[in-house]
Amino acid sequence: MNQDRYEIRLSGSGGQGIIMAAVVLAEAAGVYGNKYVCQTQSYGPEARGGASKAEVVISSKPIDYPNTIKPDVLLAMNQASTDTYFWDLKPEGLLVVDSTLVKQIPTSRVVAIPFTQIARNDIGKEIVANIVALGTVGYLCKIISLKMLEAALMTKVPKGWKEINRKALRLGIKSAKNVSLDALPRTVILEEEEL
Repeated sequence: MNQDRYEIRLSGSGGQGIIMAAVVLAEAAGVYGNKYVCQTQSYGPEARGGASKAEVVISSKPIDYPNTIKPDVLLAMNQASTDTYFWDLKPEGLLVVDSTLVKQIPTSRVVAIPFTQIARNDIGKEIVANIVALGTVGYLCKIISLKMLEAALMTKVPKGWKEINRKALRLGIKSAKNVSLDALPRTVILEEEEL
């Protein structure tokens, strides 16, 4: 990691929990990891279904510009966000997609994991697909301690949802452990049977 600036963009549609995931990521890095962090967000006027993106900039030094310029990592939770935001990714950046919803992948430097399918089949609640994805992104970035990520998550979820979210995060981490980044730039697509 370039300690001076590491950029992550999370994208999807309204209702997929993109902003929540970014807030947890930023809190893990800033509050628990003692890094400098900026977290920004934008979303369409629709409560559900509209475009949504959230960005997290992490640095060991004060941050002079709060938005991502060229993300090191792009999480795309649907096809529209893949198509819209892929072009900003650094040439050596990593695209992470929800292969349940993204079928056309514009690069070979990608990790494709069925986050929505994992949330539906293993937890019984698609609503935590964002947290499964957060676990994967947290693991692949290697810039935040996974314990810190879990601690930040536990402060953001309601009491009755803590165990479900903890399980979702850990499933995302487990999924990422099956990915060899050394194997990239070839496409890494994990089907649920491999997880």
